[in-house]
Amino acid sequence: MELLIFGHGGRAVLFFPTRMARFYDYENWGIIDALTHQINNGEIQLFCVDSIDSESFYNDGAFPSVRVDRHLQYEKYLLEEVIPLIHLKNNNNYLETAGCSMGAYHAINLALKYPWLFKKTVGISGRYDLTHTPGDFKDLLNGFHNEQVYFNMPTQYISNLHDEHLLYSVRNMEIILAVGETDPFLEGNKLLSNVLWQKGISNHLHTWESNAHRPYYWRKMVPLYI
Repeated sequence: MELLIFGHGGRAVLFFPTRMARFYDYENWGIIDALTHQINNGEIQLFCVDSIDSESFYNDGAFPSVRVDRHLQYEKYLLEEVIPLIHLKNNNNYLETAGCSMGAYHAINLALKYPWLFKKTVGISGRYDLTHTPGDFKDLLNGFHNEQVYFNMPTQYISNLHDEHLLYSVRNMEIILAVGETDPFLEGNKLLSNVLWQKGISNHLHTWESNAHRPYYWRKMVPLYI
């Protein structure tokens, strides 16, 4: 697995790529350049990881349970390899997750599952329940549902979260959601925001003009929210 690191210190940001994208795409799209000021000033250090979406949720050739298992292998890689690397490279003791589109799903899901590891999470143009069918987007698990699916769909498991230790950790994390007003994922963002509030979890939902689901808008969003 390859990744790119930008910056020399500050808040460490685990930055997830968009749907089936690569670890270098944010640089190619000018999104890293949009954060130049924060990077050069030592405010943030970005760790841009790679994606295996084509092997997990977007692998139509595999049975849905196999797709989820592959995603959980990716999660294990993040927890056991990437995060220790981040702590080796960055001693700031401040770790956040961020991502756009499918990367927002990964960022929000990981942070909500392991909130004691993170101080902040940012989801831009994200989809937080891959079993829903907003607009032209299909259910990525073809109607399949089991415990592993449930515990990887934030709008599902947060609703039934009663563990006070976990709730305390989530409530102490800064949560930012940003989405376009005509993005098919808007209602899903509103749902997640409402579910969080119902659990006493503070969060910020920002709605942008138009669909806002492309690099032109993400270049404007990342300096504001990351």
